[in-house]
Amino acid sequence: MSYIISGIQQVGIGVNQADEAWKWYRQHFGVDVPIFKDSATASLMTPYTQGKAESRYAILAMNMQGGGGFEIWQYTSRTPQPASFDIHIGDTGVFAVKLKSHAVDKAYEFLKSKKANILGELSKAPDGKMHFYLADPFGNIFEIVESENWFNRDDSRAFTGGVAGCTIGVTSIDRALPLYKEVLGYNEMAYDQTSGFDDLKGLRGGEEQFRRVLLKRKEFGKGAFGQLLGETVIELIEVKGKKPNKIYDKRNWGDLGFIHVCFDVTGMAGLAKKCADAGFAFTVDSSNSFDMGKAAGHFTYCEDPDGTLIEFVETHKVPIVEKLGLYLNLQKRNPNKNLPRWMVKMLSLNRVKD
Repeated sequence: MSYIISGIQQVGIGVNQADEAWKWYRQHFGVDVPIFKDSATASLMTPYTQGKAESRYAILAMNMQGGGGFEIWQYTSRTPQPASFDIHIGDTGVFAVKLKSHAVDKAYEFLKSKKANILGELSKAPDGKMHFYLADPFGNIFEIVESENWFNRDDSRAFTGGVAGCTIGVTSIDRALPLYKEVLGYNEMAYDQTSGFDDLKGLRGGEEQFRRVLLKRKEFGKGAFGQLLGETVIELIEVKGKKPNKIYDKRNWGDLGFIHVCFDVTGMAGLAKKCADAGFAFTVDSSNSFDMGKAAGHFTYCEDPDGTLIEFVETHKVPIVEKLGLYLNLQKRNPNKNLPRWMVKMLSLNRVKD
């Protein structure tokens, strides 16, 4: 393959107050290591911001136990808008973000003790693994899922790691599979079931009938940050017997909610050809290196068949120890090779403690 997808680098989360939201995510999910904080104008995203270049403030933060990060994203040039309807599972777009846990039962009790808004009970998913859902104070749905894949497991800290996947509503799973399975490489079905599901009944719309497919990758962990990002999954949900709403209908990218799923890639040119050949050509392309001062790379976007935004980032430069001015140039490395674990762990020196 002429490109490598290392895993989910981050999920974009549109919020009203980025610093306030990040504090909640630090305290509840352990997402406490900032990769960058940046203010800029999103001049290339005008196809998704009604033709106007909007300003924003963003924080990319990780949980160093492993998994993808959160890009906590706040407009500074306009007031971000909520959906005009109650979002139900099966509505098209990113419905929930999956966070890995090495002790789902302890995570459940911990989050209950923190007065988090737990949705339903601790239960088994169709693959037999324990999980539960909750909503953050801003209305975003998270799913805590059982995982045995860790970069630096620390039982003394939060019982959750970083992003382990997403639940994405689609109008047709069969129409969506060519992107998620063939292009993104989630080529193994952990389950494919159509019925009502008891574990969804704590969610809005969860009493409906669904086709539910969990996609995994047979191979994962390649690339510079592959070990940190780890194993990830994509769950596609197709509601039966009703027409779903589009979560971002008549709203901008950057408005409140999960605005995109971003994959860490190497070999953007090869990926561009694969996407175009499969009918998912890039709709946004930074063409060369974007520079955010503390991080730099090449980013692109495509859409799934329902318009859900998928971002790709090929990282060129990343701060390792910002205080010492130590940056890593990834363009000079073997793209198949992981960074040394000790080097990745140095990102923890930037941890924010509450």
